[in-house]
Amino acid sequence: MIFDFSAIMVLLVAASGGIWLFDSIFLAPRRQSATEGRATGYGASEARLPIIVDYARSFFPIFLVVLVLRSFLVEPFRIPSGSMIPTLLVGDFILVNKFDYGIRLPLINKKIINLGVPNRGDVVVFRYPQDPSTPFIKRVVGIPGDKIEFHDRRLFINDAEVLSKHISTYVGLKSSAQNTGANLAEEDLLGYAHQILLTPRSSNPSFSGVVPAGNYFVLGDNRDNSRDSRYWGYVPDENLVGRAFMIWMNWDRGPELERIGSKIR
Repeated sequence: MIFDFSAIMVLLVAASGGIWLFDSIFLAPRRQSATEGRATGYGASEARLPIIVDYARSFFPIFLVVLVLRSFLVEPFRIPSGSMIPTLLVGDFILVNKFDYGIRLPLINKKIINLGVPNRGDVVVFRYPQDPSTPFIKRVVGIPGDKIEFHDRRLFINDAEVLSKHISTYVGLKSSAQNTGANLAEEDLLGYAHQILLTPRSSNPSFSGVVPAGNYFVLGDNRDNSRDSRYWGYVPDENLVGRAFMIWMNWDRGPELERIGSKIR
């Protein structure tokens, strides 16, 4: 079980709903009986509703709606690092689709309805396998059954080399400025094209393996500045949070209005 915002919302829903239910079953009938037992006439009034019950009744629907939205539909995240440049920049606020890969129970993250699985090329948010309290975001490169090899800065999927085409020299702004000078390239992920950064004279670990059932191999788009599956292995299906699909705001030493509403691909 992971104690995070979802856990807090579950507790708030349970507490406010429990107070409201307890009042409805036990306390409200007593207040009603007390009111009816009083002498009728000018100045008679109903028993006053306890303030804690009033708050519980008011906030329970709000807590419930927030819990349902964040647990089953859409959840916001903020990008804190540059491992997904150029697709995602530091300070991007993104929305994550929570139901594409199945409906999961909050807290225990157990899938109860299977609606789909990640495709090669999807940008996914997941709980870091070595520290499940930390959310990570990477791109799915290998799906179950894929043979993945990475050596000499070259990526192979099922013995086919994944080719990239140079576009230009990357020029980064604000927090991304440290990546200025990297090669901006378009990578053909066996039919799914997306942009990546390649840093000259960098070193990367070698990797070779077949993606097990129920697991995924992920890489950062900032290929030479990302701690990903090459370092710590596969992402289990139960660690998936959802598919990142839109940037709704960016704030990196100020707003970047042109990124608002951008689709993530």
